[in-house]
Amino acid sequence: MKGGVAELFDSFRKVVLPIATLLLLLKISYSSFDSTTDSLLQNLESSQNGSLPLDQPEQVSPGITSTSTNYSAKTGIRQQTCNIFVGKWVPYSKGPYYTNETNCVIDDRQNCMKYARPDSDFIHWRWKPNDCELPLFDATQFLQLVRGKTLAFVGDSLARNQMQSLVCLLANASIPVDVSETTDTRYRRWLYKDYNFTIMAFWSPQLIKSYDSDPTGDPYYSLMNLYLDKADDVWASQVDKADIVIISGGQWFFRPFLYYENDQLIGCHKCNQKNVTKHTHYYGYRMAFRTAFKTLLSMKKLKGRLVMLRPFSPAHFENGDWNNGGNCNRTRPFNNQEMKLDGYELKMYMIQLEEFKVAEKEGRKRASVKFKLLDTTEAMVMRPDGHPNHYGHWPHEKKLPDCVHWCMPGPVDTWNELLLATLKMEGDEFIQR
Repeated sequence: MKGGVAELFDSFRKVVLPIATLLLLLKISYSSFDSTTDSLLQNLESSQNGSLPLDQPEQVSPGITSTSTNYSAKTGIRQQTCNIFVGKWVPYSKGPYYTNETNCVIDDRQNCMKYARPDSDFIHWRWKPNDCELPLFDATQFLQLVRGKTLAFVGDSLARNQMQSLVCLLANASIPVDVSETTDTRYRRWLYKDYNFTIMAFWSPQLIKSYDSDPTGDPYYSLMNLYLDKADDVWASQVDKADIVIISGGQWFFRPFLYYENDQLIGCHKCNQKNVTKHTHYYGYRMAFRTAFKTLLSMKKLKGRLVMLRPFSPAHFENGDWNNGGNCNRTRPFNNQEMKLDGYELKMYMIQLEEFKVAEKEGRKRASVKFKLLDTTEAMVMRPDGHPNHYGHWPHEKKLPDCVHWCMPGPVDTWNELLLATLKMEGDEFIQR
C-alpha cells in the first residue's frame, strides 16, 4: 500500500505538478500583458450608454488602446498585437520612401523639397511603438491587401495630405490612373488597374451640410450656416461604394456659424444675432461627427465594411497665432515628456473619441459597420518640425507660414504605415470582406 502511494505521489510530482506550474506561469504572463489594455476607450465603454453633452467633452485622461486580437486561418490561433499608437520618434538614417521627383502628385503647399527647405532632419525620424516595431511601408503588400477594394478619404485638406502621401508611397509598386469625375483637385479618384483598387478623396471640411451665408466674404470669418443633422451630400451620396472609409476633421470649426436642426435655427457660434442661443465651437464639432457616424451606420451597403477615424491633427504655431506672426521653426521632434496634447486640441480630440465610441458600440450591436481608430494624434503632437512653415511657397510670395499641414515626404507618411499595420491586424476577416 505504501509503495502504491509513493508511486502515485512520484507520478504527481513528475507529471501533474510541472503542468500546473506551467499553466500558472502562463496565466500570470497573460494577465500582466493584458493589464496594459486599460484605456480611454474602455473607460468610455463602461461609462457611456448613449449620447454625451454637446458643448463640453467628458474629462477623461487620454491614452488609446490599439492592442487588439486578430485571427488567422493560416495558423488557426489568435495573436495579441501591441499598441502601435503609443511610442516615441527615433532617429532613422535612411532616406524617405519618395521625393518631390517621384511620379505622384504633391500639393505645392506641402512640397518642402521643391521650395528648398534648408534642413532635412525632419525626414530622418521613424515612429517606434513602445512594445514592438512598426514595419516599414511595403507598397506591394498594401496593394495585395486591398485588391478589389475601394478606399475613401473624407475630410479637409489634411485628409488630402494623407491621401497624397499614400499615392506617393504606392508609387514604388504601381502608378495609378486618374479617373476623377471633376477637374477640382479636392475630389480625386485614382485607379490601380493591376489590383482593381480605387482611392477616392472627398473634400468635406465640416462633414455635414453647410452653406456660406456670404459667399463673397472672408473664408475664415464670414458667417456660415451649418446643418447639424444632415451629412454633406458630397461624400454621403457616394461613400457607400467604399470598403474602407477614413474620416477626419478639425480645423474648420472655429469660424462664425449659425446652427440649424430640422431646418430651424437653434443656435450659433460667434454670431451677433439677438435671441439666439450662443454655443462654443465644440457644439457644432461634436454634432458634425455624431451626424457623420450616424449616416455611415445607416448605410446598408456599408454593412461589414471598415470605417476608420483619424483623429485630430495638432498644429504647432509658436510666437503668435497663424495670422499674427506665428511660425514653426523647430527642426527636431519633441519627446513625450516635452509635449502633451492639451487645451482646445485635447478637448477636440476627446470629443471625437467619445462620439467614435458611441458609434463603435452601435455598429457592434447592429452587426453593421466596423469602426477602427487610426490614432495618429499622440505621434503628431511631438512633430513641430514636420510642417511646411515657410517652405510651401517661394519667399517672394509673402504667404503665411503653414504649421497645420505636413511636409511630403515627412511625418505624414507614418499615418499610412499605421494604416497598413491596422489593416494587417484585421487579418483574414478584412481580406475576405
